[in-house]
Amino acid sequence: MNFVGHEIDDFKVNAYQDGETKEVTKADVLGKWSIFFFYPADFSFVCPTELEALQDEYENFKQADAEIYSVSEDTEFVHKAWAEASEKIGKIKYHMLADPAGKLARMFDVLDEDAGQAYRGVFIVDPDGKIQSYTINNMGIGRSAAEILRTLQAAQFVREHGDRVCPANWKPGQDSIKPSLDLVGKL
Repeated sequence: MNFVGHEIDDFKVNAYQDGETKEVTKADVLGKWSIFFFYPADFSFVCPTELEALQDEYENFKQADAEIYSVSEDTEFVHKAWAEASEKIGKIKYHMLADPAGKLARMFDVLDEDAGQAYRGVFIVDPDGKIQSYTINNMGIGRSAAEILRTLQAAQFVREHGDRVCPANWKPGQDSIKPSLDLVGKL
């Protein structure tokens, strides 16, 4: 299934964030860019390296008017216990969404039903609640926080400059492309 341009459904889940539990809904994510970052499980192996890398880039995401929502099938209480047990996870300031019933993982089609865990999915959602980019990796394949940030920035650029596109490895401040017949076969 292709998710690009698909508006996310309404949802309501519990979350752990910086020592507190709270509720997060679709209404909370509208109006800004959102990164839904699915991972298999708390207290695992690749996941803490990814979540720490996202925390290391968190200020850059916030400066880009984006919020990170990490998601696993664990409860908010397990997220809290993991944050208390792990120095790396204890540093996390962004939302850790609890999805023990798999509602979000099914909505984004990343749930491995047999394992009861989410594949490593990243969904970049625009302020209107529409998915602009996504990738899904198998359980053992970690992701790059820097590449997620770069992809977010490219999606924001294209949204703002609809007549321009971003070439491979584009970063803010670099040249973009304005598609035209004059460029066909010349790039």
